[in-house]
Amino acid sequence: MDKSNINWDREYNKNKKYPPIRDYGVIGNLKTVALVGLNGSVDFMCFPDFDSPSLFARMLDWDKGGFFQITPQNTDFETKQIYHPDTNVLITHFYTDKGILEVTDFMPIASEKNPTLIRLVKSINATINVSMNCQPAFDYARSNSNIKKTDNNKNILFIATNDGINEQCRLQSSHSMDIDESAASAYFELSDGETALFVLSCGKQTEQDYTLKLCNDLLNSTINYWREWIATCKYDGVSKEHVLRSALALKLLFSDEFGAIVASPTFGLPEVIGGKRNWDYRYCWIRDSSFTIYSMLRLGFQKEAEHYGAWIRDRYTQQNNKNGQLKLLYCVDGDDKITETEMSHLEGYRGSTPVRIGNAAQKQLQLDIYGELIDSMYLTHKYATPMTVEGWENTCQTLHYVCENWEREDEGIWEVRGPDRHFLHSRLMCWVALDRGIRLTRKISSPAPLEKWIKSRDAIFNDIHENFWNKDLKTFVQYKGGDTVDASTLLMPLMKFISPVDTKWLSTMAAIKKNLVNDVFVKRYINKDNLDGLDGEEEGSFLTCSFWYAECLARTGATQEARMFFERTCSLSNHVGLFSEEITPNGELIGNFPQAFTHLSLVSAAYAVQRSIDTNGKPF
Repeated sequence: MDKSNINWDREYNKNKKYPPIRDYGVIGNLKTVALVGLNGSVDFMCFPDFDSPSLFARMLDWDKGGFFQITPQNTDFETKQIYHPDTNVLITHFYTDKGILEVTDFMPIASEKNPTLIRLVKSINATINVSMNCQPAFDYARSNSNIKKTDNNKNILFIATNDGINEQCRLQSSHSMDIDESAASAYFELSDGETALFVLSCGKQTEQDYTLKLCNDLLNSTINYWREWIATCKYDGVSKEHVLRSALALKLLFSDEFGAIVASPTFGLPEVIGGKRNWDYRYCWIRDSSFTIYSMLRLGFQKEAEHYGAWIRDRYTQQNNKNGQLKLLYCVDGDDKITETEMSHLEGYRGSTPVRIGNAAQKQLQLDIYGELIDSMYLTHKYATPMTVEGWENTCQTLHYVCENWEREDEGIWEVRGPDRHFLHSRLMCWVALDRGIRLTRKISSPAPLEKWIKSRDAIFNDIHENFWNKDLKTFVQYKGGDTVDASTLLMPLMKFISPVDTKWLSTMAAIKKNLVNDVFVKRYINKDNLDGLDGEEEGSFLTCSFWYAECLARTGATQEARMFFERTCSLSNHVGLFSEEITPNGELIGNFPQAFTHLSLVSAAYAVQRSIDTNGKPF
């Protein structure tokens, strides 16, 4: 980062714009989410679905992105934020010199098409003046809006006015509101124990009248939903609080309608402040399949694992070709028409441009996805739903594709935008695809070209040991002919390719520790010779890699070191236990938030650490 970016970042902090990403909690209804800051502001929300255009996006443009804020009026305050125990209901407390203002935010879990955001505002121990401002910005802040008010100024209707944008939302309140050209506002007094309500519902069918009794009933039903769901979790080990919060965060990222999980519910949040790494993660990556199903099954959430497995199977059905090849990522409803577009009218989080929607990585070749895909099928068959005839035919088609293509160069797990290479991780996961396919056919006794699969699997095994092992450095390297390490190599023992106590592996771990690990901060790779094609931008540490490293330590039998590494990495979460994709040297969470991959790797590492404890450090 150059000096101008540092000064730019400080200027935003001085003007109290763009709070740290770690200052946000998340609520949702299994269709979309809202990010609620410690400042009492909803600064990000897409409606009605995860991948719909944004309604609030002040995190990406402070002046025109849109927001919905409730705070004490004309007084200094400090804030704290917690989740109602074992739920995704968020409570923000504002501590003033007179008393406490409590804002409870939640989204009811319901099947209707029009999501609802409910905000209950209560005064505790004092009479407090309250300020509310709501300024939607339809269609990624590209559309203007008309505002109408009815019912004694307690109902406000926002209507998008740009051609082709057919959206509206309704704000209801227990108190009178004023309007101007683009926003609704309210300034009122709450006496001790009094509660105000604000309900934002989106879509054409927004005629429900929300009374305080109805909102409290919806609050109780939402609390009960989350408590009943998390009560089925089977985990009872180290850092249980972090694991349960990860489970709850992951559940928020699932589409209840389709069964898919988005990588993150946000777009455009930077991996480098002031830099170009501002991607859209509101999609479903095939790569996440194995990690998702493994974590859901281990936690005891079989319904989610089975629903996600069905979504994966549906992706085969929609493909017109029969060569076993899938797209890298899809929309939650399975649509694969994804185009990357730069939102040049948005200034970006703390000046980080361009803000992108869509994701051009879909056009890349990333061979590793087939390892995660077939591993997910293997896990689903073994622990959830038996393999069907059609499912086996799809598996065979994919493994044929792997046999024919494993020797190709690709863009790899990190989706580099530089030259294609023979990446070790892609080669490893092609081996995983064939290995799990061979295991599957032996379990279900279905016909398969076993001899061909075994020959290809063994050829990949030999290729990795011959062409990716650097004898001089005594480590497996990132790509064929390279001389640097990559944190994705940490998956080698996790995927059962190599023993965690093999001398080659222990030497590789030592090289990773030397080159990529600083305390519990683990970088993905060294961006040598502009490997990723992004002009050498220095990104933060990758939190998933930290959890992978902790799991590798546990698998080697280094129990106490693994536990300390794991629990210290858990401590890097924000105030309500959420993680983004990356973290800076000073502990600032960066990248899209919250990040499924990080929470999935936390769950996997927790089980590994607990197993190491239970077995007194026996390698596995």
